[in-house]
Amino acid sequence: MFITNALILRITILISLCFAASIASANNAVSKDSQWFKNLYEYALFANAAYLSKSEIEKMLTSSGYKLTKYGELSGYEVGYFLATNDKLKQQIIAIRGTSNIENAMVDVALNLLPNKHTGIKLHQGFALSADLIYDRIKNDLIKSYRINTTGHSLGGATALILAMYIDAGGFQSGKVITFGQPKVTNITGSKKYSHLDVTRVVMPKDMVPLVPPLDPMDIMSMDIYWHSGTEVILRDSNTYSLLNGIDSMMRATDFLNEMIGEKHLQQHYMSLYIKSLSQKLRNPQRVPYENNFSIYDLFGR
Repeated sequence: MFITNALILRITILISLCFAASIASANNAVSKDSQWFKNLYEYALFANAAYLSKSEIEKMLTSSGYKLTKYGELSGYEVGYFLATNDKLKQQIIAIRGTSNIENAMVDVALNLLPNKHTGIKLHQGFALSADLIYDRIKNDLIKSYRINTTGHSLGGATALILAMYIDAGGFQSGKVITFGQPKVTNITGSKKYSHLDVTRVVMPKDMVPLVPPLDPMDIMSMDIYWHSGTEVILRDSNTYSLLNGIDSMMRATDFLNEMIGEKHLQQHYMSLYIKSLSQKLRNPQRVPYENNFSIYDLFGR
């Protein structure tokens, strides 16, 4: 059988097109991931801004195309917040400051889940109280036709998630919920009811606060245990990251069963470290699998 020059040319062109398509597809995937991390980085700056003074917040917002609509602090709670508006994008963003005392985030939490009038689910009573106070102060400044995004670090992230639930239940357009080092706020039933929210939880691998309140693997079948919402983004070394959801995210707590809590865990909760790690993933972020080596024998100190 003779192969003509024309046929060889066609085969060569076809192979070249397939190769070019695969390269383009790979480049598009990298570009999409890079854009996603740019968005996460932008929200990290908003969350970090909640720790700044009012004048510093206004300066940061102006550079991002937003104007400061509301600013305040909850006396006695060490919680600060701001609401900003971007009329061009028809968006608003609420950012809530976390605790100024990292140890408080670990131990000084009211663990009771209580029914909540806004959402119809059970919520962490302390975080819900902060959300109640902030929502009452900003509700009249929320714009029904705008998408309303929320963000926050640490306990501020927990409050940000609950505020997104309030916004959704109140008939507003809940947008992105992006939190950093956020502890849990509700149980399985509550998480499932608000699973339609666009929730991204960014965590550092050794930050213990996202594991608060702690998970007991023996209670994994209980519907009333604390449960996380949304997708968990684990910031790994350099430009690498992992994604977890649902039970896989919850079981990450078992990685700490045989660890002594120390200074490195507290340092991993700093917002400055979150920003630094995100900045390393702005170009060519690489997703890697997360391996959990949990064994039932770990519960008994194997």
